[in-house]
Amino acid sequence: MKKWEENVRKVVPYVPGEQPKVQNLIKLNTNENPYPPSPKVAEALKAIDVDCMRLYPDPAASVLVKGIADFYQLQEDQVFVGVGSDDVLAMIFMTFFNSKKPILFPDITYSFYDVWADMLRIPYETVPLTDDFTIRKEDYFRENGGIIFPNPNAPTGVELGMQDVEAIIKANPDVIVVVDEAYVDFGAASALPLIEKYDNLLVVQTFSKSRGMAGMRIGYAMGNPVLIKYLNDVKYSFNSYTMDQTTLALGAAAISDRAYFEETVHKVVETREWTKKELAKLGFVFGDSKANFIFASHPEIPAAELFAALREANIIVRYFNKPRIDNYLRITIGTQEDMEMLIKFLKNYKK
Repeated sequence: MKKWEENVRKVVPYVPGEQPKVQNLIKLNTNENPYPPSPKVAEALKAIDVDCMRLYPDPAASVLVKGIADFYQLQEDQVFVGVGSDDVLAMIFMTFFNSKKPILFPDITYSFYDVWADMLRIPYETVPLTDDFTIRKEDYFRENGGIIFPNPNAPTGVELGMQDVEAIIKANPDVIVVVDEAYVDFGAASALPLIEKYDNLLVVQTFSKSRGMAGMRIGYAMGNPVLIKYLNDVKYSFNSYTMDQTTLALGAAAISDRAYFEETVHKVVETREWTKKELAKLGFVFGDSKANFIFASHPEIPAAELFAALREANIIVRYFNKPRIDNYLRITIGTQEDMEMLIKFLKNYKK
């Protein structure tokens, strides 16, 4: 080892789902929306003035912040935006998780949490989910330096009821509690109404899933204005211009189209429920997912084997070779046609 390597901050990086360049691929591995963004996004893109690209974007991201605030009937000082919810969550880790006490999050959850904690030297403890992959609220009724969990959880899709969510927030008034709602629009209840009641709550959402804009990178947090100010202070100290002009304009256009948003979410939910019924007929077991994916296992077919077989057939799902979940596949909900092709393959596999 060279001497300078002693001072390198080494981490085991997060590994995102692959983005293969393969023709005729049924891509069900990264929880993307199978439908395009609102037509208003295309209209806004055509209206972009290229000459404006020579100017820095608005550091306050005002047009996007206002659009989000209007949609949720909030004040603008209750909204923080960033480059995807990953950027927003990273800012939250930097801003609020600075205690010597460990932060808490589930042992089976979004695998970026421990990466950020390791990179930022934040102590943490993972809290085991129950055998049916649910969060047990009482496990979070103890001393800690902050709490974060997705709801619905990832990769399981299981929702924690709002009474239990509130119980966790109420039991931890001296730390920040973050509810990561990347998948909430597909049928779960949001903790957003609780931000008026609890000044230590941040609710994080994204345009990547329900609004079909994963390629645009827009995430946002909603909470008490004091929390939002602290987040902006850190953002402006880190990178004042996190959101480019095109993203701001297209994001504002997307969130203005409530009807299209509700229509596409409804289609994904309908297809998810159809897929659940078909998978159950084939002997798969899974929780009652409230996300745009299903976390499924088959008692007779190893998940690793099925993952490889699906890949051979140009159907890509997500497999996590990790303790407790190494016999599960996370299957993103695609179009109805995509899911019919998946079910057709599974019906014929080892028939």
